[in-house]
Amino acid sequence: MATAIREQTDPYLDRDTILRQIQDRVLWLSMQMVHYANNVRHSPDGKVGGHQASSASVVTIMTSLYFDYMRGGDRISVKPHASPVYHAIQYLLGNLDGEYLKTLRGFHGLQAYPSQTKDPDAVDFSTGSVGLGPVAPNFAALTEEYLRSHLHFYNRAPRRYISLVGDAELDEGSIWEAIAEPEMADLDNVLWVVDLNRQSLDRIIPGIRVGSWREMFAANGWNFLDVKYGRRLQSAFAEPNGELLRMCIDEMSNEAYQRLLRVDPSTLREWLPRSSRYPRDLARFISRWDDDEFHSLFSNLGGHDFSMLRDAFARADELRGPTVVFAYTFKGWMLPSIGDPRNHSNLLSTTQMDELRERVGLSKSQVWSGFAPDSAAGRKCLDTADHLRSSESRPFSSLVHRLPTDLDHEYRGSISTLQIYGLVLTDLSRNLPEVADRIVTVSPDVASSTGLGGWINRAGVWKRTEPELLPEEEVASALRWNESSQGQHIELGISENNLFMMLGQLGQSFEANGELLFPIGSLYDPFVRRGLDAFMYSIYAGAKFIVVGTPSGITLAPEGGAHQSLITPSIGIEMPELDFYEPCFGKEVEWIMLSALEQVRRRRRSSYLRLTSKRVDQSLLTLPEDAGEREQLRLQVLSGAYRLVSRASEAHYQPGENVVNIMACGAMIPEAVEASEELLREGVFANIINITGPGPLYRHYQDTERKAPVVTVADGHPHSLAWLGGALGTTVTPLGVTEFGQSGSRTELYKEYAIDVDSIIAACFTALDI
Repeated sequence: MATAIREQTDPYLDRDTILRQIQDRVLWLSMQMVHYANNVRHSPDGKVGGHQASSASVVTIMTSLYFDYMRGGDRISVKPHASPVYHAIQYLLGNLDGEYLKTLRGFHGLQAYPSQTKDPDAVDFSTGSVGLGPVAPNFAALTEEYLRSHLHFYNRAPRRYISLVGDAELDEGSIWEAIAEPEMADLDNVLWVVDLNRQSLDRIIPGIRVGSWREMFAANGWNFLDVKYGRRLQSAFAEPNGELLRMCIDEMSNEAYQRLLRVDPSTLREWLPRSSRYPRDLARFISRWDDDEFHSLFSNLGGHDFSMLRDAFARADELRGPTVVFAYTFKGWMLPSIGDPRNHSNLLSTTQMDELRERVGLSKSQVWSGFAPDSAAGRKCLDTADHLRSSESRPFSSLVHRLPTDLDHEYRGSISTLQIYGLVLTDLSRNLPEVADRIVTVSPDVASSTGLGGWINRAGVWKRTEPELLPEEEVASALRWNESSQGQHIELGISENNLFMMLGQLGQSFEANGELLFPIGSLYDPFVRRGLDAFMYSIYAGAKFIVVGTPSGITLAPEGGAHQSLITPSIGIEMPELDFYEPCFGKEVEWIMLSALEQVRRRRRSSYLRLTSKRVDQSLLTLPEDAGEREQLRLQVLSGAYRLVSRASEAHYQPGENVVNIMACGAMIPEAVEASEELLREGVFANIINITGPGPLYRHYQDTERKAPVVTVADGHPHSLAWLGGALGTTVTPLGVTEFGQSGSRTELYKEYAIDVDSIIAACFTALDI
């Protein structure tokens, strides 16, 4: 105890001794935060949790990264279960008030997992959904590359993007989708550190999988480095016959290795030779150490050795392309539960916490303390904090002026919302160059089929390297796929996860890089659900962007059920901090797009537009000539609904008897209008409420006749509009698609799934009990 206190105040300690002191304090504070949350702070719901064992496995790695490797401006994604370690380090660096240490997993306190929007200490990347946090820095690095190639005044010094990855996260498909993205292959400033503790939530990871992981990274252009053994074990291996010990441990299963960690030293000496092909020779070799010495040597892994980590990180900086470091660690390092396959949710008892406190040299009065400013460790914390802040100044751009509300484009004839989307982008590039210059579109290999052809012809495709020179095509293509470092369209491989991760990082460019971008992603609407986890991750992290899902619904008739979206309206409505729209007419798309861009500019909300390839007669919408009435209509469109057809002026209009409100959205508007006209001939007055934005409408629905029954119709699950009856306090008959679609014509499918004109008319008669 006296030795530990003397070392804490000695200003002349060597580098690794100081790092070990900081590491031990980080470990203690992490364990104490979890212990306090579960055993001291009142919790009406019982156990709070906090992952002490998972945190313990990375304290050396994170101490090494923050206090021995990272530079000012570097950005890091921390594995979800290491949240207490992250906050302990921020406290020691002076970036977190000490009172917050008592609020882990508490209301308005430190979040269970690092959160950019809800934690008080400037988290670089939100984590929590495993497999997504690690890949976010990759796309952030690409975002900075994009800015560097487009903005000549962007002069931020190059920085590194670091991911601390739990080895169980490598089971996630999102990891390998991102690794396989071709644009990632030559990013020199991307570093992954895999916390290879060889345990997942419920078990020890079976087999020795790191070999196949190495091959998968290497096949996708990544470098890999192993930090498997510490210096002491390396020295033992170098002795005569030391290769027998290395061979025995290398060939041992994960289960056997973890079990031997927990046996007493004499049992380890007895059992280890049984795992060797040369048991007698190995027994003779390990006899030079007594039981306790050998037990300590056996557990000397590289992920808990500062000098080994330092060498690996320095080597990573020298290599070209992204690098992954496999750092071997112990889950539950320095804890009684080390290596226990069920230690994931274990919590230390009060007695065990006292033993740990004494082991790291702290008195009872020091349980929340940092280091004395005049101690070697205290000065190291202060110097590190200054060092990491040294490059924090960034050239915040002045935001572009408020966007106009109208582009003065007249839409005539029959045209689809998919086509109009492309026309709006073209208009922006012609008429608002200061906005268009900051638009970046992204698609997962479906650009031409999601309405981006005209935009790409004007803006080009972004490519970081010079394109290969090829002979000219004899027949010119309508789509000019011109690649250059100045292109504004990013074409990814077929991965919706990668699309939403890319949008998420482009959509945080202002906060992370000081430069505003307007990210717009387009994909087939049915595949929004394939990227849903990444979609939610990016919104949760605070990104602002626009998503265009198109074509959508069974309106995409011949493509069949696999390509006909059904539940995406519900996704759009229920996603927090997202405005969901399903417009029908050209002017609606234009107004919504301009408003969505303005929301991005003002850093307020993201938007999702569900569009179709169905051509709609634009004359069905009559725009007011009066400027005030036109503005009122625009605001209604953005709020989510307006009255497209009103029968209120008709003779014999009797709400409660012969009046019905048909509430339709998107592609179903023409059918609703036709049904209304046929019903009029039958003496039934059917108003048409055009639901342009089910999402905004859910937040603030507008008034209509509450005595009249409602028929809703959507090319999607009827649940997405069925709530309107309850909101209006009237009966509702919801029409929509409740089964998987199939191939066929639109006419056939609309009839089959009861959203055709005749079905709408029948529903109106039923609603009126006629």
